Amino acid sequence: MVRDRKAVAAQHAPAPGIILCEGYAGLQAQAIGLAERAGIAAGRRTLVPSRPWRWIPARTWPAPLAAVDGLADLPDGLVLTVGGTGAAVGAALRRQGRRVVQIQNPRMRLDRFDLVVANHHDEIHGPNVLLSRTALHRVTPAVLAEARLRWMPRFAHLPRPLVAVLVGGSNGRFRLGPAEAEALAGGLAAMHRTERVGLAVTPSRRTGDAVRTVLERQLCPLGAFVWDMTGENPYPGLLACADAIVVTADSVSMVSEAAATAVPVAVVPLPGRSRRIKLFLDGLMDAGRIRIFDGTLRHGAATPLDDAGPVAAELCRRLGLPDPPHP
Repeated sequence: MVRDRKAVAAQHAPAPGIILCEGYAGLQAQAIGLAERAGIAAGRRTLVPSRPWRWIPARTWPAPLAAVDGLADLPDGLVLTVGGTGAAVGAALRRQGRRVVQIQNPRMRLDRFDLVVANHHDEIHGPNVLLSRTALHRVTPAVLAEARLRWMPRFAHLPRPLVAVLVGGSNGRFRLGPAEAEALAGGLAAMHRTERVGLAVTPSRRTGDAVRTVLERQLCPLGAFVWDMTGENPYPGLLACADAIVVTADSVSMVSEAAATAVPVAVVPLPGRSRRIKLFLDGLMDAGRIRIFDGTLRHGAATPLDDAGPVAAELCRRLGLPDPPHP
């Protein structure tokens, strides 16, 4: 009996691993989300390219392991790499015999990795490629339930139904400036007047000061909560407590996390163009999971769309790891 219990414990023990990526929260969240879903006990190392390599595309580095800090005394186990810098390092480590899973399109030969986890909108295919309709993330039913318990009392003063508004910012593909903020605030204000909804708005690190000023000026007089970027980030609480979500189109990660909830999601279009993001949004619209925000409210139960769990299960099967835990 003791031997049987030890065998069962060993079968379900977390597989060891290490996450290697640059210090961007979005990249780290994808790797942590996959590791948690797959039951991999993964530590983290931040890759810091040294000069002059930080200014040169990582896929062209002649010696990637010498181009970054953070690789001393790597522990044994599966290596999870993310992004371009991670891909260059991961491919080099695999040549040394490590097992490597690359998250995101590595923009180099796919057979340099044991597995590549990418999105359908990356338009890559291969026998070692696992595809997801959404970005990987940490938003699970358990995480949402815990956040709901913590944040629901803080939003109790807001009217229901409660609309959470997730605001990104300008990037190389889309523009979100004061004019776009005025249009968004106008649509939200109209919905508040006609539907009597509560509004809770969370800007992101990319949201410009001018955009935040517009949202505060237009929405706070209506009783809306607009996060002032101080104190604890309410983002998990908004995902957990909302009856409906409105999210700007610039961020695949925010749209993916919104789609993992059980409430309707409306996406705010922005000036700009991105083939990848268009393919991503079209896929979620075809699946019936999102719609374009038009200033009207739709609320009620929705089916979460989250491919991270199935991707993690297939990763474990392909690599011979223990079955992942239930979410």
